[in-house]
Amino acid sequence: MKLHTNSGNFNSLKILAAAELSGTKLEVVERKHDDKVVSYLTRSSLPVLEVSPNKFLFSAGAATRFLLSQQSLSQEDESVVDRWLEWDSNQLQPLLVPYLVTAIGQNKQDASLLSQLQALLKLLNTELKGHQTLTKAGITGGDITLWGSLYPIFKPGKALIKGWEGLYPNIKVWFTGVETEPAVQKSISVVVNGKDTGVFKESLLAQPLPLSPPIPSGLKPEKAAADTNKKQQGKSKSEKMDTESAESQILAARPVTPEELAAAVKAWNSGKSSCPKFRERVHPILPQEGERNIMITSALPYVNNVPHLGNIIGCVLSADVFSRYCRLRNYNVFYICGTDEYGTATETKAIEEGLTPQQICDKYNKIHSGIYKWFNIDFDYFGRTTTTQQTQIAQDIFWKLYNQGHILKESMEQLRCEKCNRFLADRFVEGTCPLCQFEDARGDQCDACGKLINAVELRFPKCKLCKATPVIKSSEHLFLDLPKMEPSLQKHLDSVFSTGTWTSNAKNITNSWIRDGLKPRCISRDLKWGTQVPLEGYTDKVFYVWFDAPIGYISITANYTDQWEKWWKNPEQVEMYNFLGKDNVPFHSVIFPCTLLGANDNYTMVNHMVATEYLNYEEGKFSKSRGTGVFGNNAKDTGIPADIFRFYLLYVRPETQDSSFSWDDFLLKNNSELLNNLGNFINRALMFINNNFGGTIQEMLLTDEDNQLLAHVTRELCTYIENMEQAKIRDSIRNILSISRLGNQFMQANKPWVLVKGSDSDKKRAGSVVSLAANISCLLSVLLQPYMPATSDTIQQQLNSPKEANVVHTEFLCHLSPGHKIGQPSPLFEKIATAKVDEWKKLYAGQPAPVKKETKPSKPTGGAAGASGPSDPAEVARLTDEVAKQGSVVRDLKTKKADKSEIDAQVAKLLDLKKQLALAQGQDAAPAAGGNKKKDKKAAKQPSSGQGSGPTANGTSPASSGQESSPEVVCLTEEVAKQGNVVRDLKGKKADKSQIDGEVAKLLDLKKQLALAQGQDPEAAVGGGKKKGKKK
Repeated sequence: MKLHTNSGNFNSLKILAAAELSGTKLEVVERKHDDKVVSYLTRSSLPVLEVSPNKFLFSAGAATRFLLSQQSLSQEDESVVDRWLEWDSNQLQPLLVPYLVTAIGQNKQDASLLSQLQALLKLLNTELKGHQTLTKAGITGGDITLWGSLYPIFKPGKALIKGWEGLYPNIKVWFTGVETEPAVQKSISVVVNGKDTGVFKESLLAQPLPLSPPIPSGLKPEKAAADTNKKQQGKSKSEKMDTESAESQILAARPVTPEELAAAVKAWNSGKSSCPKFRERVHPILPQEGERNIMITSALPYVNNVPHLGNIIGCVLSADVFSRYCRLRNYNVFYICGTDEYGTATETKAIEEGLTPQQICDKYNKIHSGIYKWFNIDFDYFGRTTTTQQTQIAQDIFWKLYNQGHILKESMEQLRCEKCNRFLADRFVEGTCPLCQFEDARGDQCDACGKLINAVELRFPKCKLCKATPVIKSSEHLFLDLPKMEPSLQKHLDSVFSTGTWTSNAKNITNSWIRDGLKPRCISRDLKWGTQVPLEGYTDKVFYVWFDAPIGYISITANYTDQWEKWWKNPEQVEMYNFLGKDNVPFHSVIFPCTLLGANDNYTMVNHMVATEYLNYEEGKFSKSRGTGVFGNNAKDTGIPADIFRFYLLYVRPETQDSSFSWDDFLLKNNSELLNNLGNFINRALMFINNNFGGTIQEMLLTDEDNQLLAHVTRELCTYIENMEQAKIRDSIRNILSISRLGNQFMQANKPWVLVKGSDSDKKRAGSVVSLAANISCLLSVLLQPYMPATSDTIQQQLNSPKEANVVHTEFLCHLSPGHKIGQPSPLFEKIATAKVDEWKKLYAGQPAPVKKETKPSKPTGGAAGASGPSDPAEVARLTDEVAKQGSVVRDLKTKKADKSEIDAQVAKLLDLKKQLALAQGQDAAPAAGGNKKKDKKAAKQPSSGQGSGPTANGTSPASSGQESSPEVVCLTEEVAKQGNVVRDLKGKKADKSQIDGEVAKLLDLKKQLALAQGQDPEAAVGGGKKKGKKK
């Protein structure tokens, strides 16, 4: 094999070390910096490993992996190595190499790149905690590759990160361990030869930069540190203008193809004639023959609260961006939303505030409307569910389901307050959590441990209204026969999954619900506030909110236009997009579609489902009760324009994993991306035209370099469209910023402020440069419109841009022709001061989350010895191990479906061990072992009640919370808790996804077993995942 490399190439460290480790003999062929070894590469790239004649590996990571491929690694270790190699290539290199170029090659450190590198190092440091190497197998290709990448920033020289040993102690241990290997030492002596990292300078300046990093997923870099941001803010304007953005350098790394170049130049020269005409919208918006008719819904927010930023990005804002984009594409699009006003939550809020439910709905509908108006959410219609149309349409759908045999009648057990003479919904019950003993748990979820619970499981339950102790009673209810409609649903899902846009979480959650077969779902409630059930014998009940609420989309449309059926009974011509949080997925992908399929009335069904993960606040969660986080009304109070909040929320939109609102990052994005990048580019170009050319666009005589710019901008424009068509909203905002960086780079390279002072030809060149920049600004104003509509309008006013420009087209066109007069330019954004951010942090920090209250051990009962305190720790450890082993025995027997008597005997042993362990820990043995009452078989066969405000059902239980659970329930409850800890630990350690998925599967299986033991629907126990907060 041959290694083709140039002098001082730091990537050669990896390949040489790997060759030494594997015992592979390499012939080193020294090349000049600009030598082109691989003929089919468009640019020189070194080092290159020639595996055999004319067969090359030109990625250092791939070459290292190849040389060490003979290592005997487990499948898990192979996966870990591949993950780190991908991280090095996609995340680390695109930041590291530009940083090394500026630090070593240009003798100046880029603070922005350094802060991003430090975020990656922080992640790596966390991953290496307690590990000498990346895998258990010792030094692998992953270790060698990362060590070689980090060598220039951990060794003496211009790129050295000072104090890194103290900042990243886990990396230090790992890095030193790898470096002490003789094979690694030999590679250092060959490449560095006793010098500092300045030896890499000429090679760095000669080699192409890596492509820009993709949007992080999996191993995601953390936000840049606030102190680095302060350094950036301290730069002078001239420093900012003279320092090229490293990302701008990266953008130019992938060469433009001849085809791209020719197409871009042709489009520019053809002028505006090829651009589709701007489409005026006239209400009512109705489907049109031969057009793309798109109906967009965002999940209806509960009317009983003020939406926080997580609620806003999860549905209404995301849908608004997509709707605005569709309008710019000239699609015939219709966007609706409204407040969900029926149900327990409204009744509860009405009691809290001393108002009637209707008064609560009127009050909060107005609050919601005001907040969305401030955020510039441009609904075609924003309605509500407390309307005559809602009652008519919901009851009509019910009768169609009933008459076609899709409604079942079953009884279910609920808590009833005799004093209030009413059955209590989950939110009307409070008590002690059966899992963590927190004394103020709700009937659906405990705020202390976060676990979902059933109201009948609460210890010492109390009616929230009168504080009396409720009793368990049966009540007759109606159930939707989901199993009967499952074949039709599966056929629909198979079709839309293959043809539509469905986020991975929407698909996964939907599949988890139908994987083991659907169960009947309760659609009625013993409440007063809701759509009345019209069936005789059930008229004292109302429809359950998750049967009723999605029908609100239809009734809201009916309030918008009496021709609503053209949207809702027209599946051949209409595409429906649902935007929602992931906790609402099963009700939109399973329950509502089954409802419409069962009605058999040609209803329009969901074709595309775009679900977000959760947006957290700083290091925790939003909480209205604790005053934690920024809510819709708070955002306005800060004095920050709505567009800035829109931009940041969309920039951190939780598309593939949970993300957080961070004030430090908010400041960083405003001051760097908006002020220094986007705002700086547009303002510089327009001010220059205004001050030097009387506000008039000049003749544009484009050079070859200018044509390259057209092609690069067109590439980003096309990617923007591709992302938006797939509803990858966060990704498209990166395309906008990339175009702006290209513009800044173009201005910096041509320096029109110098040219304008030169000869006549220089002045003409200056005019060409800034006039092309103005056209780029015009394009940016259009692409920015879905994200920052007010800012877009401002830019267009400053450009005096024509209305016809407001169409997103696949070609970059010249809309501002020579002679066009621009308006008056002015700065677009203002700097946010660190002091203000500190003020807002304190203002919205709120109170800490509730903590589990420690309970004193109960007094011993019967003949059991009293618990006198913890015994020998060794004894506790021994018994803990014995309990775990015996638990495995019980689970194995159940899995094998062993004889019941054999299972019961082993369960008895398990409970006895748990008693011993409880005593050894100084606790009461009785709760640890549980009672011996058998579960109610009838209850176990009941369909899911579907109770609760989220995706998890509140099933029935045979025993009140004052009774003891069966031994099986006690055993499974503890196993679920243990397995939950395993999953949380793996997630906290950011373990490999396949490992996490395996343990999550075990957890879901245990939850199903527990649900069955408690007489609940196993699908409801696992179907929606962890519920956070209210419906978006």
